[in-house]
Amino acid sequence: MTRPFTVQGLEEKQPPGTYVVETDEELIESLSFPVYRRTATWIRLPRHPGSPGLAQTALVDPDELDEAVAPSSLSNQTPGAKP
Repeated sequence: MTRPFTVQGLEEKQPPGTYVVETDEELIESLSFPVYRRTATWIRLPRHPGSPGLAQTALVDPDELDEAVAPSSLSNQTPGAKP
């Protein structure tokens, strides 16, 4: 992340930095070809310096996380508009 961000499911704004994002998926077996459905998206949050405890993992909405990752100049544009 290149700027501070927040998404529903996180208690406070997170600083810019590198984060691990994990996606849980399940195989839909009723089809003749392999298809996976996303069941959950998790983000690992580092422990704040000087605070007790371990790092935190939070369940997040993947669409919200995509918006948080998008550059601010692009997130305010109308779809199809040129920068």
